[in-house]
Amino acid sequence: MIRQAAILCAGRGTRLRPFTDHAPKPMLPLLGVPMVEWNIGRFRHYGVTDIYINLHYLPDVLLDYLGDGRRLGVNIHYHFEPELLGTAGGIKCFEDQLDEEFFLIYGDIFSHVDYDAMEQAWRRRAGAMGLQRIAPATEYADADVVELDEDGRIAAVHPKPHMANYPNAYRMRGIFILRRAILAGVPQGKYYEIGKDLMPRVIAAGQPIYGYVSHDYSKGIDTLQKWKEVEDYLRASGLAGPSVTLEAQSES
Repeated sequence: MIRQAAILCAGRGTRLRPFTDHAPKPMLPLLGVPMVEWNIGRFRHYGVTDIYINLHYLPDVLLDYLGDGRRLGVNIHYHFEPELLGTAGGIKCFEDQLDEEFFLIYGDIFSHVDYDAMEQAWRRRAGAMGLQRIAPATEYADADVVELDEDGRIAAVHPKPHMANYPNAYRMRGIFILRRAILAGVPQGKYYEIGKDLMPRVIAAGQPIYGYVSHDYSKGIDTLQKWKEVEDYLRASGLAGPSVTLEAQSES
């Protein structure tokens, strides 16, 4: 089983100001519980014991709330970035602590994904460097997208803004399983993005990254409307906090 997960928490959350003036976006409350705690609880339910979090904006808010993770049943490891390093550059800082494979989620995403099912899909892709959660899309002006080949392998990455339409487009959903070796080409201490830099380089080198389509609920929270939608989902699901999420999942 995959025992490690990285949660990217260094961003400034400028699109949700003034709510992020005093807390980083992963600390925004969903029914009174910070989004990062929901995500840690979800990973813990699926056997993840070690969480890796990069910090930059208002780091003490996250550190003071989460501590070493024991209260949440995990071990949390941190790295502070004096200057933002991007989504791949931030993970590079943990390279020597990571197992051969690990989960990765952007910190502004609420996830109710079945990580066992995602890991099973990963096991069927022998030799893959990565597996990314994606969704079919016809409207994607606000999203980075990928195209797949006939085997489900990502053939091209198209970061926004888009200058063309793509006949086989899938939204990038910000949840991955990655092999540690994928970080070998990421420059140390330099700004480097997964979608714009890392994935195109790996694909150009002929190393496979596959798409993973599932209908499990997740949503990136970058607007007040999306924040409300997640809270509405939690209320409709009868969930009041991470512990309730785990109980409900165990009974389903």
